[in-house]
Amino acid sequence: MNTPQTEALHEEAYGLDARPLDEVARILAAGQAAAAQTVCDSTRDIAGAGELMARTIRAGGVIHYVAAGSSGLMAASDAMELGGTFSIPAEQLRIHMAGGLPDGVEMPGATEDDTHALATGLAGLSSRDLLIAVSASGTTPYTLAAVEIARKARAKIIAIANNPDTALLAAANVPVCLGTPPEVLSGSTRMGAGTAQKIALNMMSTLMAIDLGHVHDGMMVNVHADNIKLRQRAAGIVARIAAVDHEGAMAALDATGGAVKPAVLVARGQSAETAQALLNDTGSNLRAALARLT
Repeated sequence: MNTPQTEALHEEAYGLDARPLDEVARILAAGQAAAAQTVCDSTRDIAGAGELMARTIRAGGVIHYVAAGSSGLMAASDAMELGGTFSIPAEQLRIHMAGGLPDGVEMPGATEDDTHALATGLAGLSSRDLLIAVSASGTTPYTLAAVEIARKARAKIIAIANNPDTALLAAANVPVCLGTPPEVLSGSTRMGAGTAQKIALNMMSTLMAIDLGHVHDGMMVNVHADNIKLRQRAAGIVARIAAVDHEGAMAALDATGGAVKPAVLVARGQSAETAQALLNDTGSNLRAALARLT
């Protein structure tokens, strides 16, 4: 039986524990860099995944992130940042992590074999919805059970795995294989595999936001500004795009309740009502709305 790539022994593993720690640190860093590089081989699939995510949000569907262990932490961190970063509605996002999201420092491993809670958590899944299933091995029972439920509901499936030719990837509408090299610590997929997963997930959700029109010239124009740092960032975005000073940007944000896209249009001389109407007419795309003003 062939050893999966995620369980193979790294070429630098021999005598690792007998080496100076600074030398081991360099090996670990190189391992992380090599894992990150593998994402470059999957950009076409990652782009397809981002497009499918955007299509789901537009259709009013729900994006379900499903994973166990370290993969679950990577998936959860991406899902939990989408509200603040891009104002994706909370009701359109769900996290299903084997054993539930941890509220302490212990994360029991046996839960990745427990598939019973999924039937309840994924009840109501429909063809409008999307499942993002993440598993380094591509064979995690919890994740595969979720994929089977999604298939029966005719929901779309994005699968991320670090081993090729796995059941998880075979079941997906958009398979994303991140062929990371063997871990420096054999099987410790919280290292290289987890790093590649985080990069891919963050790329997918960023591409989704771009497709939805929530990014303008590399700026987060749909940011939910709910703290001092983000309010200052929002003002900077409005000032830069609308070519106004800080005071003008803050006044525009006050007029729109802190919403950046309409604030840019207000700063360009529109009323808040007209600004929102323009955005409604252009699918909430700021660039298209700005083009209407020229």
